[in-house]
Amino acid sequence: MRTTVATAAVCAALSLATTASAQSGGSFQGFGGTTFGSSASAPTFGAGVAVPVGDHLQVIGEAGRLTDIKAPLLDELIDLTPLDVGMSAWYAEGGIRFTASRHSAVRPYVEGTAGVARLKPTVGAEGWLGAFTNTGLAFFGSTEPLVGAGAGVMFQAGPLALDLGYRYKRILADGVIASAFSLGNDGFDVNQVRVGVGVRF
Repeated sequence: MRTTVATAAVCAALSLATTASAQSGGSFQGFGGTTFGSSASAPTFGAGVAVPVGDHLQVIGEAGRLTDIKAPLLDELIDLTPLDVGMSAWYAEGGIRFTASRHSAVRPYVEGTAGVARLKPTVGAEGWLGAFTNTGLAFFGSTEPLVGAGAGVMFQAGPLALDLGYRYKRILADGVIASAFSLGNDGFDVNQVRVGVGVRF
């Protein structure tokens, strides 16, 4: 039920973005960064689109990958062993962003999102053993609802835009596998810092 509601939120946001795309002032960007603090420190990347529905309001959509979101204490314990075990997530989300005027060269913003994340435990083993193990672990993956918030600053110059931002994502997962990787929590709290480069349209 929770996943269905989150999926509906993503579809609604993307539908609004399509409706609003006739207006100018939107952007498409790719981004990269790292997770920290409440989860393992690991790379994150993805792409997003923002479409204005007013001078200070945008509908946004984003998809990306969180390379490893297991609990930091578990990450430290695994570092003491020869194992390389993690929990990755592909995600998609939509939402709204409040921002400074689209005509401004410097645009601070805040945003709220909802979506879904596909969780997958992984083992970093070489060769056929790694392929066999990760194929088996794929059956233990799950799709869970996600909510998020963020803030940042967009710098605009001509058709290009640079985005320096922070994102917080809460993945609501309470299964046995998710509980093991989060050390008993009812989900994953993920903090991100990231840099995005975009093209305005």
